[in-house]
Amino acid sequence: MTTEGIEAVFLETHNWGKAAKFFQGLGYELEFSTGHNSGRLRNGDGPFVFIAEVPDTREPGMRLVLRVPDEDAFRPADGVEVVTPFEDTHYGTREMTVRDPDGREWTLSAPARP
Repeated sequence: MTTEGIEAVFLETHNWGKAAKFFQGLGYELEFSTGHNSGRLRNGDGPFVFIAEVPDTREPGMRLVLRVPDEDAFRPADGVEVVTPFEDTHYGTREMTVRDPDGREWTLSAPARP
């Protein structure tokens, strides 16, 4: 089994409110706010955008998350470097990190185990 496209974009910002308003101005709707300067927005059936505020002392980052529907059936092909195997997250999924040939890290997200 392979990945099934982009699940989400995780975006860090120095100002949660301004970033959320920016995406709302592009047609995204706020699905929920965590109450601690982060939240999830979505536009239609596409990937969601999760925005989290980070301190001004840290450079804001961004990462794309690829969907894996069945962790047990997923096998990365030869040449795909696994940085971390699937692990539980605090937000209810299981994630794996892989590295591409240019050194970029990609997150693969699977549903939590029952």
